Amino acid sequence: MKKAFILPSKKETVTVIGLMILFLLLTAVCIGLRSEHILIAGLYLFLFFAGKTTRKLAVALLPFALFGISYDWMRVFPNYEANPIDVEGLYNLEKSLFGINDNGNILIPCEYFAIHNCQIADFFAGIFYLCWVPVPIAFGLWLYLKGDRSLYLRYSMVFLFVNLIGFAGYYIHPAAPPWYAINYGFEPILNTPGNVAGLGRFDALTGLSIFDSIYGRNANVFAAVPSLHAAYMVVALCYAIINKCNKFVITLFAIIMLGIWGTAVYSSHHYIIDVTLGICCALLGILIFEKGLMKTGWFKNFFNRYYTYIK
Repeated sequence: MKKAFILPSKKETVTVIGLMILFLLLTAVCIGLRSEHILIAGLYLFLFFAGKTTRKLAVALLPFALFGISYDWMRVFPNYEANPIDVEGLYNLEKSLFGINDNGNILIPCEYFAIHNCQIADFFAGIFYLCWVPVPIAFGLWLYLKGDRSLYLRYSMVFLFVNLIGFAGYYIHPAAPPWYAINYGFEPILNTPGNVAGLGRFDALTGLSIFDSIYGRNANVFAAVPSLHAAYMVVALCYAIINKCNKFVITLFAIIMLGIWGTAVYSSHHYIIDVTLGICCALLGILIFEKGLMKTGWFKNFFNRYYTYIK
């Protein structure tokens, strides 16, 4: 016997549709509506109204949705309008800490790898960087679908929380990536377009334009500190260990994490300093969430209500 189709309550329906209309209107006015906004909104509404099972999934995906929205909405108030952009200071600090002597010239690691690279490294660098967001999100979905909803919720909330810490860092200390200093010098040029930098070698090697299309939509190039590329797999690995995943998964996550860290520097997208701060950002987010927020009454109550809805 088929289960009865259960519609959301009137309150849920009005809330979701109202928020979706508000989101689309504000997006259209503030940053301009794009085709992906319509697609994502349509998909979310479909999941919410298709049935009880998909509705729980739609609600469970909210932390990841808020991550995407918050990143996109940084276009409304660019971080370089909040504080001065650091270009030269970060470059010089990297050189003083990690400079490499190349035939008598002291180069930052990114400059060294821009000169000394190989196709095998270029290929694996591209593969690792393509794992940046998909692997952490896929891990979250796996936790959800296998029924570990409580851990999924902790993981997805920490993922969002780490991003918010990182975004705050962008505004506290706007900073240019290495490729900017290498290509443009130390004078900040506002509205500089995104750049594939060393990842362009992967596109050229494969005949694809994957990274060109990704970085062509970069919301803000002056957001190198901290490196959230370095942070995401730290979060995924920590929760894989908490979940007591098998050794293969943990080893795979560790390899991907290290590969992303190396690629960030190899491709001139981040300084070693950025990567280090990104790792610290992830660990700080996990620590504050697990040992701070989850111990407070109001947040624990919110978490339990959220968990009850999606379990």
